[in-house]
Amino acid sequence: MADKQISLPAKLINGGIAGLIGVTCVFPIDLAKTRLQNQQNGSRLYSSMSDCLFKTIRSEGYFGMYRGAAVNLTLVTPEKAIKLAANDFFRHWLSRDGQQLTLPREMLAGCGAGTCQVIVTTPMEMLKIQLQDAGRIAAQRKMMAQTASSTPGGTVATETKSPTAMQITRDLLRSKGIAGLYKGLGATLLRDVPFSIIYFPLFANLNKLGQREGGGSPFYVSFAAGCVAGSTAAVAVNPCDVIKTRLQSLQRGAHEDTYSGVTDCIRKILQREGPLAFLKGAYCRALVIAPLFGIAQVIYFLGVGEFLLSHLPRRQE
Repeated sequence: MADKQISLPAKLINGGIAGLIGVTCVFPIDLAKTRLQNQQNGSRLYSSMSDCLFKTIRSEGYFGMYRGAAVNLTLVTPEKAIKLAANDFFRHWLSRDGQQLTLPREMLAGCGAGTCQVIVTTPMEMLKIQLQDAGRIAAQRKMMAQTASSTPGGTVATETKSPTAMQITRDLLRSKGIAGLYKGLGATLLRDVPFSIIYFPLFANLNKLGQREGGGSPFYVSFAAGCVAGSTAAVAVNPCDVIKTRLQSLQRGAHEDTYSGVTDCIRKILQREGPLAFLKGAYCRALVIAPLFGIAQVIYFLGVGEFLLSHLPRRQE
């Protein structure tokens, strides 16, 4: 974030509010990203982000674009809290000698933050992906049913009701225990650790370019730095995000590959879809991440966390 000094509780409040507002604003784009990343050659339903959103609204209604949003809205605050608190902790610990943080140390602090946040990120992404991709699976099955019904002797598949986050959670806990919610943990680390290594140092150094003499950076510099650093990091780790999305998807469309792990996923994608498949949804992810960090800068600049803390009722001694 920007350079002005605020307390950790205020940072956590700012991060939580920014996450809630950001998720609400950009979630439809995130849904399109998940569906574009999950569709494989031979079972393509969507040609682009706009095509995906248009077909989603037409088949599932406006609120179909917000499938899985409740999971994100519930868990985004603790996720941001862990990420911000961890980054602050590691930056403070690495600068205990009183010297300014070097770029390697900034990257190490980001690595620590990315590692800690997967405690919440992995189950949140796991549940969100199932709900986001349910509409794509249902649309594919409907198309196959229509094809089968027009074929002599074909059978029509019955439409199944989409599961809820609680149903998925109960089923996973019952069948696989807590490990079921952490499917794809390695791939999540593979995405989030490099993202934080890139984002935090890049933002800090871009933000310094616009610092006023004797003060911090103005709002618009921090806003631009957050957008540029966020979108750059998002695109850089998009191949890892594709792998994570594929591994965490429990339901598959007809004739779609299943994967036993990260290496198997990489091999099959390269063999059957080519290297460009790792860039699926990259522009969607950039469009999601840039506003998220831009909104975070707005909340931060306005001092929402400090305002709320200053107006909390205090205990009488």
